[in-house]
Amino acid sequence: MADLLNIGLSGLSASKTQLSITGHNITNVNTPGFSRQNASQATASPQFSGAGYIGSGTTLVDVRRTYSEFLTNQVRSSTALNSDVAAYKSQIDQLDSLLAGSTTGITPSLQSFFSALQTAAEDPANIPARQLVLAESEGLARRFNTVYDRLSEQNSFTNKQMSAVTDQVNRLAGSIGSLNEAIAVAAANGKQPNDLLDARDEAVRQLSSYIGVTVVPQDDSSFNIFIGSGQPLVVGSSVARLEVVPGQGDPNRHEVQFISGGSRQGITSQITGGELGGLIRYREEVLDSTMNSLGRLALAVSDQINSQLGQGLDLKGQVGSALFGDYNDPALAKLRVNAFSGNSSSAQPALNITDTSQLTTSDYLMEYDGTSYKVRRLSDNQPMTVTAAADGTLSITDKNGRDQGFQIVPGTPSPAAGDKFTLQPTRRGATDISAILDQADQLAFASPVRAESDLQNAGTGSIGQPDLIAGPSPIDKNTLSTAGFSFDVTLGADGKTYTLGDLPENWSFVSKTGDPLDPQRDEAGNLIVPMVDQDGNPLVQLIDTDGNPFVAPALTLGNSNTVRLAYTAGGDSYRFELSFSGRPQSGDSFSLAFNQSGVSDNRNALKLADLQSKQTVGVDGSVAGSGFSFTDGYGELVERVGTLTAQARMDNEATGAILKQATDNRDSLSAVNLDEEAANLIKFEQYYNASAQIIQVARSLFDTLISSFR
Repeated sequence: MADLLNIGLSGLSASKTQLSITGHNITNVNTPGFSRQNASQATASPQFSGAGYIGSGTTLVDVRRTYSEFLTNQVRSSTALNSDVAAYKSQIDQLDSLLAGSTTGITPSLQSFFSALQTAAEDPANIPARQLVLAESEGLARRFNTVYDRLSEQNSFTNKQMSAVTDQVNRLAGSIGSLNEAIAVAAANGKQPNDLLDARDEAVRQLSSYIGVTVVPQDDSSFNIFIGSGQPLVVGSSVARLEVVPGQGDPNRHEVQFISGGSRQGITSQITGGELGGLIRYREEVLDSTMNSLGRLALAVSDQINSQLGQGLDLKGQVGSALFGDYNDPALAKLRVNAFSGNSSSAQPALNITDTSQLTTSDYLMEYDGTSYKVRRLSDNQPMTVTAAADGTLSITDKNGRDQGFQIVPGTPSPAAGDKFTLQPTRRGATDISAILDQADQLAFASPVRAESDLQNAGTGSIGQPDLIAGPSPIDKNTLSTAGFSFDVTLGADGKTYTLGDLPENWSFVSKTGDPLDPQRDEAGNLIVPMVDQDGNPLVQLIDTDGNPFVAPALTLGNSNTVRLAYTAGGDSYRFELSFSGRPQSGDSFSLAFNQSGVSDNRNALKLADLQSKQTVGVDGSVAGSGFSFTDGYGELVERVGTLTAQARMDNEATGAILKQATDNRDSLSAVNLDEEAANLIKFEQYYNASAQIIQVARSLFDTLISSFR
């Protein structure tokens, strides 16, 4: 009876525990990360009797959680990947809407500006049309400013979000460290503390949603957590932390530092996965290059428009004024160079833009070793060639000899050995652009030189208006105002060609490439006549007033002929192209003169309008036909961002599906099934009742035995 009672009591105890475990499972059905638990039973040690071994009931061996390390790791890695993509997508969606929007992008303002230029070119003396050009230029500059402000706000949000995420990482790392300690103590008795393990797994899963982690289990059941390229965030109960600080080379671009004890290590570029990884990846792959691309476009617009205006004349006959502000203002030039916070000296170099068409969208790192400068392009980590001029100015070219479009002025004081600087030639271009011209009559729509035919000419020859195809900007009015002269036609002996007579001092015929057409000589030094220019046109040898030989093209009667002239004076060189057609007679005269009163001249205005489709952005001098127009340059930026946005959306769907599948796989094994638990309740309740009945039988037998002795 005593044996029967013990057997019943063991069953009663086992069923009670099973009911407790089932109830625990049911009440935690909605607890994140909870793994359902079950108890393992075994028969108690049997007792030997003369008839053999007799069972003594049951005993509970272990309470285990239904758990798969593989499935848990799958969920963890899928969470990190999906959070990375989701953070990236949320940011690039906003950028795509901003750049491609019909009311928020740059394209509408560019089109409005050039449309106003085209309208003004049709009537260059119309003041209201000129006023519209000024208004649209101001609108274009403000649109650049506004888009930059939105990008700057997104950069600021990224910095704040990085700080918020690292706070969560530090909180969860501390929680995991505490759980590690509690688990190690609890597991010292040889049994696993299931609820603590689940809590730690969930904390690690949450941590992976903020940053990619590597988990290494230890013999004492604790986890070591590593991030980045192997930085130990959690080792047992010891916890390091992350901190977001202003960047050393750019205070507006925050960096993540890993802090362990008294040491600090920058790990921004090593972080992958999780929300933090997605934010950093978006900033490096999209935001930085977008700000640089937009800045390069703004610089190119400002430079090309101002340069073209500087080669024309306004309504008062004065050299054109700049429409946009000077991007090489000393204050702006210094803002393009960020000295590292750890530099020994207070040196602050300046960066001057020299050729906007050669600018790239990359930032650069410049280091000074005490004797020389080293520059590296950060977009592809290519070392640059640094050439110092006599005045100390540094020119930067790549390995192919391509100029990078800017120069560095070290200034004073000089840098100290080990000093570093971040060079950002285009980063601030869109915020620095501004329209400064406020007088409509100062818009230079007229070309500086005009051509005329003598009214007394006997032939039908005509001269086209000269086109200034190369020259300084701004032009020198005093130089050009004295550069006029007349052509006197001389018919050739063949009756099919004619020449234009002697050129005055400082003028010369040039080839299509702009090289002077020096006379060719044979081995004996004799002049070779006739010669041909680059286009195959015959050249007739002539002698100028000083007896020096020069060449002039022989023009064909009745055809359209192109003549290229160069004028060099005062250290400047001007190249003009003009056409001759018809059949002039000997003695006919044509003249070139300064366009002093060209009020209705729109040739420079047409050139300004043509800049819309001219390839002036991202030009590689070694590749013919390279570069983009303003519209195509911005379109390329929008297309790139749009492509990355579409890819991010597809990635988000794919990683979301992967995460759901991994979660479903884990839940199918570890999650609580209420139907199954309800069945267990009934089963273990019956088990409990049956065990109680065994005890009741043992009691009845004991009562019967006692009553027999009364």
